[in-house]
Amino acid sequence: MGRISELFKQRQNNILNVYCTAGFPHLESTLTVMKALQDNGADIIELGMPYSDPLADGPVIQESGTVALHNGMTIAKLFEQLKALRNSSITLPVILMGYMNPVLQYGFEKFCADAAAVGIDGLILPDLPQYEFETEYGAVIKKYGLDFVFLVTPETSDERVKQLDALSSGFLYAVSSSSTTGKDKDFNAVEKYLQKLQSLQLKNPVLVGFGIKDKQTFEAACKYADGAIIGTAYIKALEHAEDINEATKKFLEGIKSHPLKGG
Repeated sequence: MGRISELFKQRQNNILNVYCTAGFPHLESTLTVMKALQDNGADIIELGMPYSDPLADGPVIQESGTVALHNGMTIAKLFEQLKALRNSSITLPVILMGYMNPVLQYGFEKFCADAAAVGIDGLILPDLPQYEFETEYGAVIKKYGLDFVFLVTPETSDERVKQLDALSSGFLYAVSSSSTTGKDKDFNAVEKYLQKLQSLQLKNPVLVGFGIKDKQTFEAACKYADGAIIGTAYIKALEHAEDINEATKKFLEGIKSHPLKGG
């Protein structure tokens, strides 16, 4: 059983997945940020691979990617850094999130092989189409023992949600609305959407992303899902941080300041 499945087996609610950008705020801070997340209460680390044209990302995450690219971050450089991942006492599940263009330039099979070799657990590639996953790339991902997480939105039909759930492993990423990351959300509408997903009796746990930024939105998301994904708010906390661990500790204490029901 992989690290992601093991986590959901042990803890069935209030899972906190935190997104960070590789090579941000500084080129060599990738593992420092990941260690700070683990030490201060994150359950999953979603590590963004910076790209010049990130379709699903809002301005804050886009800017962090631009900074990381200027810092010199590349996929090759990232794998070089991640060779120390599992030797640096990081035991949390780690997912790489990015876009197909740089992955294809690197070589898709080589990318999966190198990801597995350094201890990555899964992938999120929002612009990999379902058809291409089924006919070409899914077999390669599976060959290297990586989980693959599809995204669904409030506009995704029930039939397609079920198809993407069947193809996903690890968890299903429920985008809270069709906008980019970082936008404020009407959580009443989000709750109705999550209740609908709950009624479909999906095989994978569901984590909610986009618009989760504080204790209130985290708890609201966790009412009808297995957990939530925070990105933009954490990147903002890191932007001007003098001490990465202190900034991360303060941020995560704000999200999980009191024990959550069932947590």
